[in-house]
Amino acid sequence: MKNVYCPDCNAALELCTGSGRCAACHKDYRLEARCPVCQQPLEVLKACGAVDYFCRNGHGLISKKRVEFTPV
Repeated sequence: MKNVYCPDCNAALELCTGSGRCAACHKDYRLEARCPVCQQPLEVLKACGAVDYFCRNGHGLISKKRVEFTPV
């Protein structure tokens, strides 16, 4: 996963499942998976312990390596 940065102070977030914490300004953020092509939110598909990402805007399944996480 690529580094995700705090929108307030630009420090790298400490990542947990579905969230990130900024050690510099002590804020927690929910992370949203976005399509690397259209920047729209992805649908998260969970089955049998696997997590996959699907773009409803015509880009299909998106590899975990390509998903961009954005703090909200």
